[in-house]
Amino acid sequence: MNNDLLSLGVYAAPLVLIWIAYVVRRQRLYREALRVRADSIEAGLIEPASLHPVIDPVKCIGCGSCIAACPEMPGHKVLGLVRRKAELISPTDCIGHGACQVVCPVGAISLVFGTESRGVDIPNIKPNFETNIPGIFIAGELGGMGLIRNAIEQGRQAMDSIAGQLKSSKGGPKGAGDLDVIVVGAGPAGFAASLGAREKGLSIRTIEQDSLGDTVSHFPRGKLVMTAPARLPMVGLINFKETSKEKLLNFWQKVERDTGVEINYGERLLSIEKDGPHFEVGTSSGSYRARAVLLAVGRRGTPRKLGVPGEELSKVTYRLLDPEQYVNQRVLVVGGGDSAIEAAVAIAAEAGTQVTLSYRSAAFSRAKRKNREALEAAQQTGKLNVLMSSNVKAISADVVEIERGGKLHSLPNDAVIINAGGILPTVFLRELGIEVETKYGSA
Repeated sequence: MNNDLLSLGVYAAPLVLIWIAYVVRRQRLYREALRVRADSIEAGLIEPASLHPVIDPVKCIGCGSCIAACPEMPGHKVLGLVRRKAELISPTDCIGHGACQVVCPVGAISLVFGTESRGVDIPNIKPNFETNIPGIFIAGELGGMGLIRNAIEQGRQAMDSIAGQLKSSKGGPKGAGDLDVIVVGAGPAGFAASLGAREKGLSIRTIEQDSLGDTVSHFPRGKLVMTAPARLPMVGLINFKETSKEKLLNFWQKVERDTGVEINYGERLLSIEKDGPHFEVGTSSGSYRARAVLLAVGRRGTPRKLGVPGEELSKVTYRLLDPEQYVNQRVLVVGGGDSAIEAAVAIAAEAGTQVTLSYRSAAFSRAKRKNREALEAAQQTGKLNVLMSSNVKAISADVVEIERGGKLHSLPNDAVIINAGGILPTVFLRELGIEVETKYGSA
């Protein structure tokens, strides 16, 4: 009997140790999830930007498969276990991969746009990516698909649809000087569509108000992107499972050179007017006549301007490209979101810089805790000054005028970065007559 008990103990001991280790680990995950969720709530970062999971707590078995599958983990704690159920604990870090839904063994996860309190405007498009206006198509982030792989695939498929329609003459006869298609935007969807049009021999003009990659080019330096392989026209399968923003943009630039695809940078869309079966497309550089139009622009829209004298000066920009370019300069950063704070902190870390952050409100209610903490640390170095409840009134070659508390302050200045958000393209879509639906937590 004693020998039996001894044998049982020998075999049971490792199992007990494994069980204890499992329980300890789960408890640690529970505590971490609660901390991340509390940080998100405190910072007011509780609204997902776009497509995101909704988890049914009744169906969820707390297996953690969704957490393990999320490509943003562990860099961003998007999902976590709270009271043994999976939960979206850092909503603003979710970018709609959808991997969580695929791996859930019990079908507890749905992917939706918007929430009950915050709607997301999504244009209504057909399965072939055509809007309610025949000949105008939408693909990529504007249609709700911000994930690079999905955007590339949508751009490719949308161009397939356009080519099919033009071949069947649904786009109307092609006159002298007419283009087959205008592509607006050179992000992942627009770039893939442009390559697809060239591959099919279509006459095309691609316009981009910013730079190749669009939204991707605005990602922070070193950010990891591209979490799944994708097929790019004229190139084939690109197997970037995980790479940096810089490497991906360098690859796209090489493809642009090798394929000869032409993109008009710095050209902004102004108008689209129907002219019989064709479209007259007005831009900041001229006008074009085309049989079809593909809108592949991002959701961030056109940078919002302050509307103050001197804003047109070359020293004024609307995003941070590289902090090193501001070495030994006096820099003003305008805004109160994460991008503004991150820019101010990054520049303040460079040699010889003196940074001022101006924000019109009294508190950084929209910024993540880690960014607020980094801002406080940078302030202690004496290289970063924060002016709350302040407004920029004028910008000149070497000075900025800032109003605060009823007084006007003149600050020596070499450069200005404005992070005041963007003017969303929703209004423009509605003016064109494109149907847009505001989704409150629905697919």
